[in-house]
Amino acid sequence: MRREKNGGWQFRIWDKRITVYPGDSSEGPVVYLNIAGQEGEAVCKLLGDMGPRDFSLVTVGDLIWHCDMTPWDMPPLSAGAQPCRGGADEYLRILEEEIVPAAEKAVPGPIAWRGLAGYSLAGLFAVYSSYRVRAFHRVASISGSLWYPGFREYVLSHEMAGKPTHAYFSLGDREDRTGNPYMKTVREHTEAIAALRREQGIEVMYQLNPGNHFKNIARRTAAGIAWMLGA
Repeated sequence: MRREKNGGWQFRIWDKRITVYPGDSSEGPVVYLNIAGQEGEAVCKLLGDMGPRDFSLVTVGDLIWHCDMTPWDMPPLSAGAQPCRGGADEYLRILEEEIVPAAEKAVPGPIAWRGLAGYSLAGLFAVYSSYRVRAFHRVASISGSLWYPGFREYVLSHEMAGKPTHAYFSLGDREDRTGNPYMKTVREHTEAIAALRREQGIEVMYQLNPGNHFKNIARRTAAGIAWMLGA
């Protein structure tokens, strides 16, 4: 584990790049954020700009995005697209058994609670995690790919392994304006899953943002995490 110029600690497990941004106080929560690129530092800065950082943020990058974040196989949605390889269960094992214990050696303890957040397929993964592990008490699915074939049916027919206390969902208000028959269901499915969470007694926030799927990714992600922290 090495110290970064931005104040975080960085290390690798199974070729994943883990960066820990320790909070300023002990007994704070830890939020885990799976990232597709380099947006982790931008999200951390935005959260810091919102007020004192009395929580720790852990980002996980260099993921095999269409494998680690997806619950089961899916063929390509369009010409030139990658197939999804359904590796979420194996990555969840690595996250819970290896990454979490290693990361929390670098944060002030004890831990108040753990959160899991993600954008796009990582938002799908955050929701799916509640059905497989008990490690995360709050989840945020930001522009989550809840259109994923079979996922709504899975949610409606399975019990959660670890029921979160809080769940955040957001979408861009133009995300369902697409000709793709799967992706055009994203708003319908997100609203249905958010409503189910409310029925299950979970505190829920559902937010529509202006724009499509690719607008203000870091800012939308920071907003979801900020809600989890303040709820």
